[in-house]
Amino acid sequence: MMSGMVRLYGLLFLAQIVLAVCALISCLSAEEGEIRALPRIAWVLIILFFPLVGSIAWFVAGREAGARPARTAWPMGNGFSEQQRRRPVAPDDDPEFLSSLAERSRNEDQERLRRWEDDLRRREEELRRGQDDRDRPEV
Repeated sequence: MMSGMVRLYGLLFLAQIVLAVCALISCLSAEEGEIRALPRIAWVLIILFFPLVGSIAWFVAGREAGARPARTAWPMGNGFSEQQRRRPVAPDDDPEFLSSLAERSRNEDQERLRRWEDDLRRREEELRRGQDDRDRPEV
């Protein structure tokens, strides 16, 4: 008879610990808008100091009625927002970078062509002047 009572109390104690751990996980993983009545730290302390009553109170009064249950897996992105999680794109995969390269290349080509044309005009002018000098009779 006595060993049956010890087993029952041990089982109830274990159930109380499991309930407290579940309540702590739920409390710590709840979003700020899902926590009611008290701040998160107050709920954590109540659950720690009064495991049975605090756990039941958390599930009855502490969580928002439509709140989702505590997550068992890591959240998508490990808790980072989409903006924080966005990784830099490799240059050859970034369309903006590729278009800026094409624009820069086009500008450089146009500038190079303009310089060649200027150089060609200058050389042609020098040749004309040189021929004009040769065509004039010496005085």
